[in-house]
Amino acid sequence: MKQRSRIYYSDAQKSLMWDRWQKGDSLAAIARLFDRNHSSVEGILRKSGGIRPPRRRRSRLALTLSEREEISRGVVAGHSVRCIAASLGRAPSTISREINRNGDRRRYRAISADQAAWDRAHRPKACKLAGQPELVRLITQKLQCQWSPEQIAGWLKRRYPADDRYHVSHETIYKSLFIQARGVLKKELLACLRTQRAMRRSKHASLKGKGLGKIVDAVSIRERPAAVEDRAVPGHWEGDLIAGSKNSFIATLVERQTRYVMLAKVENKSTDAVIPALINQARKLPSELYRSLTWDRGSELSDHKKFTLATDIQVYFCDPKSPWQRGSNENTNRLLRQYFPKGTDLSVHSQAKLSAVARQLNERPRKTLDYETPAERFTACVASTG
Repeated sequence: MKQRSRIYYSDAQKSLMWDRWQKGDSLAAIARLFDRNHSSVEGILRKSGGIRPPRRRRSRLALTLSEREEISRGVVAGHSVRCIAASLGRAPSTISREINRNGDRRRYRAISADQAAWDRAHRPKACKLAGQPELVRLITQKLQCQWSPEQIAGWLKRRYPADDRYHVSHETIYKSLFIQARGVLKKELLACLRTQRAMRRSKHASLKGKGLGKIVDAVSIRERPAAVEDRAVPGHWEGDLIAGSKNSFIATLVERQTRYVMLAKVENKSTDAVIPALINQARKLPSELYRSLTWDRGSELSDHKKFTLATDIQVYFCDPKSPWQRGSNENTNRLLRQYFPKGTDLSVHSQAKLSAVARQLNERPRKTLDYETPAERFTACVASTG
């Protein structure tokens, strides 16, 4: 088999890679631009964890190439350091250091000196987490509790409002994880992130759509009361199934106002298995806290009338191809993949395990709740019902 020659990408080619990566193109699509395997592109992007490095710029105080050429001409002419410094408007010590670190008067060359200075200036910026072991310990502890970097950053500001040492952005945490050259947060903590990716994916990367079924006598989401839409009143839920291998599923329910989560074990995707599980969950709550349920058009709720008859809870169905109409539930399903990865058998998990995972999610602070937890908000709602 003929081996391809090693390729060295130019700065312009690397810039194109980053442009396409930030637009959401896959590694394979980017590699096709250069007639290469995706692994060669991945090696470039992975060095900085999928996060585009900032463009390098020379300091306005640094010597320019034209100034170095003047120094070179002055050296050849036998001018003193002070004479060269005066002609450039620079300090004599600056000129002296420049000549001595680049081969002294006999070997000084402007172009090689300029390139050497550019190479020496390529030093990584110190991470804010470096030298703060207590902050690193807190972040590590919360990551191991499956908190997201954004939740951790929000919690730290709320917990230590007057102490700037604990104020760190979620981007700083992500960069410390993805860019291992910083050496602050351990690489093993990447497994605690929801996606468990080794490098950052673009927010424009495409997502696959979902298949939709037909529901008889479905009540459209457009007929849902306005109070449900603006989340003014608690007790309105969104639901869906997440799928695993071997035809295994888990029913997920999210309360729209508080983002409180409940999970139900189901035997399969049939309506005969899903409806009883949803009825059982509904009976655990006061009627004031379970007024409606919004679902997609999956066939698992084709017998929705049976659910409404047993619980007196109205079911509303989303429009076709409109997952954003159940935004809270879609977001929760992505969070749950941290606990139940795609392609794993979900049937091995007991209801007790599902309840434990739901409890852990409900005890995580949420940005949309001003970093309160869903459990705190939902407990307040329960108390208000008497």
